[in-house]
Parts: sequence; C-alpha cells; structure tokens
Amino acid sequence: MDVSGGSGQPRSGNDEPARPQSGPTAPAADGTPPAPAAASTPGTPGPDPQDPPKPAPDGPEAETPAPDTPAGTPAPETRAPQAPAPGPDTPEPGHAPHPPAHRAAGGKPHGTGRGGGPGRPPQRKPEPGGGLLMGRPFGVPVYVAPSWFLVAALITWVFGGQLDRVLPELGAARYLVSLFFAVAFYASVLVHELAHTVAALRFKLPVRRIQLQFFGGVSEIEKEAETPGREFVLAFVGPLLSLVLSGVFYLALLPVEPGTVPGVLLAGLMISNLIVAAFNLLPGLPLDGGRMLRAVVWKITGKPMHGTVAAAWVGRALAVSVLIGLPLLTQSGALGSDAVDNVGMDTVMDALLAAILAAIIWTGAGNSLRMARLREHLPELRARALTRRAVPVPADTPLSEALRRANASGARALVVVDSEGGPVSLVREAGIVGVPEHRRPWVPVSTLAQDLTDGMRVSAELSGEELLDALRAAPASEYLVVEDTGAIYGVLSAADVERAFVKAMARPS
Repeated sequence: MDVSGGSGQPRSGNDEPARPQSGPTAPAADGTPPAPAAASTPGTPGPDPQDPPKPAPDGPEAETPAPDTPAGTPAPETRAPQAPAPGPDTPEPGHAPHPPAHRAAGGKPHGTGRGGGPGRPPQRKPEPGGGLLMGRPFGVPVYVAPSWFLVAALITWVFGGQLDRVLPELGAARYLVSLFFAVAFYASVLVHELAHTVAALRFKLPVRRIQLQFFGGVSEIEKEAETPGREFVLAFVGPLLSLVLSGVFYLALLPVEPGTVPGVLLAGLMISNLIVAAFNLLPGLPLDGGRMLRAVVWKITGKPMHGTVAAAWVGRALAVSVLIGLPLLTQSGALGSDAVDNVGMDTVMDALLAAILAAIIWTGAGNSLRMARLREHLPELRARALTRRAVPVPADTPLSEALRRANASGARALVVVDSEGGPVSLVREAGIVGVPEHRRPWVPVSTLAQDLTDGMRVSAELSGEELLDALRAAPASEYLVVEDTGAIYGVLSAADVERAFVKAMARPS
C-alpha cells in the first residue's frame, strides 16, 4: 500500500530502506519466516512448471524503486508469469525440476511443477487433482486423467487388430485381451513413475502427484535436485525400471507357449517397456535422457542453467528429427513393416503420431528453459528490498493525520497498532483510494484496515521461492514484514512483488 504524499499529494524522491520500528512489535513467533514451499521438479516428457506470486520493484531497498504514488492512486496491476506446471491432460516428456516434472512411457512428460502462462496474485496452492484418484502409494496421490481412457480405447482397437491376425480364433474376445494389455502397459508406466517418486522422496524432494494421461505418466516433483548427481539419478531410475520390467517379461515369456494369449501379452509388454526405456533415454529435454544430459553439463560447467540450455536445444533438435524421421522410417520399412510407395491411412497415422510426439518434446523443452530462467531470477525477489516503510498509528487516528505522519517520516504504508504498540491491522491502499480528500479528517484508519492473520506476517529475510510460497499460502493485497525479533520492518504489497517479478523475468539471463 502506498500512502506517500500526505493528504493525497505525491511526494518526490526515492524512499529509503525501511528500518525496524522501535515502538510497535509483534510476538517473535509471528516473525518467524513461514516454511518454504516446494517447487516442481522436471520429469520425463511433460510440462514443467508452478505459480509464482506477483512481484514488483517498489520497496525500501529495491534497486530501482518505482516512483511514489499519491495516496488514493491504485498501483498498476500486473500479472506475473507462473512457473509451468503440467496440466491435467498435458503430456510432457522428461523430468521437470523445481517447476518441472518427470514423464514416462511413450515419451510422456514427468511433470514437476506448476502450469505456465501469466502469473496471478498469490494464491493458496490448490489440492492436487486432475482425474480419477486411484490410490496413494508412498503417500503420493495417483490420478488417471480423462485422456487416458481415450488412449486405452485406441490401444484396445489397434492391439485387437494385431491379435486378429495372430489369434483369429479369439473373435470378439480379442478386445478384452487388448484392454487387459492397455491396463497392464499403463501399470508398467506407473512403475516407471514410482521409480522417480521414490528417488525424489529419498532426496527429500516433495512429490505433488502422479498422473497417467494420454502419452504416458507425469511425476510432479515440486523441487529441483540440489546437485547434478542427484539430478542424474532422479532421471535415470525411470528408464532403468522400464528396462528391468522388460527383462522380467522376457524371462516370464521363456516357458510360455508361443502363439498363445499369455505369450502375445508378455511379448507385447516386453517390447513396449523396452520402447519406453529407449525413448525416455533420448538425450533431450523434457525426456529423462535430457535430464541426464543436463546433469552432465551441469557437473562439467558448474552451472545448472548451462545444462538446461544445452539439453533443451538438443530436445528441440530431437523434436524436429522425430517429426521428419519417424514417417520416413515407417514408410521405408526400416521399423519392420513393409515399405509402401503410396500414401494411405497408415502413412497419415504415422505422420500424426510423429507430429504429436514432436510437439510434446518441443513444448517440454521450451517449458524447461522457461522454468530454468524463472529459477535463475527468483533470488532477486527479496522481501527486505520490496518492503515499503510503514508508520504505526492508533486505530482512532483520522486518515488525514495518518497520511500527514506518513509523509513527514517518508513512509508509504500505515500499520494500525494497539495501546501497547503491537500491530493489529494494515490500512488497505484500496481503502484509502476510495475516500475523497475532503472526508479524510473524519474517517478513522481502523475503518479502512484489514485485520492481521498469521499468514499476513512475513519475515524480512524471505526471498525467492520461499517468499512466493509464503504469499501464495495466504493471499492478500498487503503483508506485514517483520524482523526475526518481531519488530515491524514495513509493509509488502503483492502488487510490488508482481511488478518486480515481471521486471526480473524481462531481463536477459
């Protein structure tokens, strides 16, 4: 909230950093910084991304303080981009970090994190959702997205046609067998995702949910690995488990009679898991192999951003290769089918599949770059630098007098205190704007104030993701910023945070 300018008159000059007030104090417990919230981590193929609160440079220690606004003039509203988070039905290839996710199976994304697009005001993190809840292995909810039923029907139809050539005696029952294969295949995808989840939990990285969707699975890991070694392990365990499953199905196939239903199912599951492992090991984001490449470059250069850039561009090159190469390989017969000279339905389907896979990989690589850039700039958001100097006033103080005091002391916010000097509420900037200047001498500040809650007390030491998580946990327009001792430091406006965030993201990496 900006209350500079006394009775609504603007003041010139830059504000000095807010200093702790000697008078009003808040209980020490209230000044304790809230626990940091987790960010998403990248996954196999999938969307990256979370929702950072709004930022803006307008605080006491901001490097480039915004010009003062007269009381009664609302600050321009700006929306800050949110960290990318996989949508309920958006497949992402590869693992995602702080704001990424891990994806498996058929080039599916592993989501970590929160959804892209312009940012919104600090909001409480929504409960995980995105489909039908199937269970909570290791305490992590597993959802089946609506798009899964579409791909299950597609697999049932395609695999049923293959069974008709191998086991014609099955008749219509072949579709029941095909449906069983579709469910078993996605169960193996779930095992792939659980491997990422167990590794993440082992490294103390929170996992928001696992989602099975159209092009595979997504493990939404809410924080980035702290070291390149952990990043490599986190990415590698998924394809490793798929390879292990392929070997298990191969061993189970050995004693089985060829040309039988069990034989066909085991062979199909062996081959499909082998394909999942091979696809996810391709060295481009957002696939698991891309996360592994990122970890290697990170280790060599010492800079995670360099690893992300390298793996993302390899991922984009891979997307172009899939778009062009897959239809050519299929048409030439290199993948085992007969070469065809004419353009038929199979050729069109191959081209469509290639386009979908290429789009998933390209989008996931772009999401990974955006999330890495977001993480790089997050430390620039510091509560201490964005906070506005505040002046404490009793509840019965007329608004005009409170604004005069604020202007005289160079403050730009008002904190209502009790008889002992303890903060009880914050005068809302929007409330000041709505009071005509001629009525301000008769309007007590208490009528324009919002009562303080625990979530509205923010530690002056918070910065980056921890600051955004604290604001998201308790959405409000203004927050009381306190020192670790409980002393009042100032008032933080959500609009200021949003503007600072937008400005930081606009700067080149």
